[in-house]
Amino acid sequence: MTDAENMPKRDREKISFEQDLGAVSKLSGRDAALAPNETEEDAILNISLRPAKLRDFIGQGPVVENLKVSLEAAKKRGEPIEHTLLSGPPGLGKTSLANIMAHEMGTRITTTSGPAIGRPGDLVGILTNLEQGDILFIDEIHRLSSMVEEYIYPAMENFEIDVIMDKGPYAKTYKFNLKPFTLIGATTRAGLLTAPMRSRFGIFYHLEFYEVVDLVKIIIRSAKILNIPIEKSAADEIARRSRGTPRVANRLLRRVRDWVQVKRDGNITKDASEEALKAHGIDGMGLDNVDRKVIKVMHESFDGGPVGIESIAATMNEEPDTIVDIVEPFLLKIGFLKRTPRGRELTKQAYSHMGFTNKAKADKELF
Repeated sequence: MTDAENMPKRDREKISFEQDLGAVSKLSGRDAALAPNETEEDAILNISLRPAKLRDFIGQGPVVENLKVSLEAAKKRGEPIEHTLLSGPPGLGKTSLANIMAHEMGTRITTTSGPAIGRPGDLVGILTNLEQGDILFIDEIHRLSSMVEEYIYPAMENFEIDVIMDKGPYAKTYKFNLKPFTLIGATTRAGLLTAPMRSRFGIFYHLEFYEVVDLVKIIIRSAKILNIPIEKSAADEIARRSRGTPRVANRLLRRVRDWVQVKRDGNITKDASEEALKAHGIDGMGLDNVDRKVIKVMHESFDGGPVGIESIAATMNEEPDTIVDIVEPFLLKIGFLKRTPRGRELTKQAYSHMGFTNKAKADKELF
């Protein structure tokens, strides 16, 4: 028998636990699933197109101005910036802002996601590897397990964490003293955060959908980085169909780039962008096939609503979270959908855009 096998059980468990902590590396954002409709190429290029400094960040004016003050104040005091919570629909710049905050503070950033931290040992391993002033960015923080969430409270408040080892009469508490750090949480569902978790964030910002004028600036900037010739009118056209989201704008820009390089002379004109976006199923309002399918299902199967999200998802054979997080926010923003106490309901604008003449049955095809 080996020496380890001769040890008491509690000693073997302690060694196993310590080895587990030492083996835990910084989890990266690449461990999380890609965003819906996002390819590996899109994810890599999105990183390269992200601004590195706050002055290069386009849009979200009030958030950027307030964040600039908080960063400057923290640097003058020589302290880490307060724990920050960023909320809003996917693709609006929450991850970009977290990386910018780390760059502006001159510190490292460790990136992970709520589902990736499966047990307290994972969290302890990450926290004990943080240096003074480092930033821990947790995407989809509302998906942290309740057990992990309980462990993170003292880490946020007192920069320490207590781990209970063994059970019964052999139970012991091990205290890990942490170096002062900043936790930045990002969520698309702020309402799912528990009240104790929300109350521990000193800074809270909600990111709104972008205006077309800001998306045009983002598209022109991205085209310059990617060395793509683009006309202003083409950038306007892509921006109008980008659902108020920079991530979507950059993705559509790359798809139009592919189109013009194969079908045209490589220059992105307004006509070329319209042709390319139509080929990809993006209409003039920015609706894609999934958006139109939701509207069509509500119209044909539920007489325009009101209808519950679970019923819509079941009819489409789609996950409810996909509709709630990806489809619904934009449809609400443009006034095609409204929420009522009894469920979701289509509006007159949706009927007009889709060409539906009444609530009996659509007499026109999607295209």
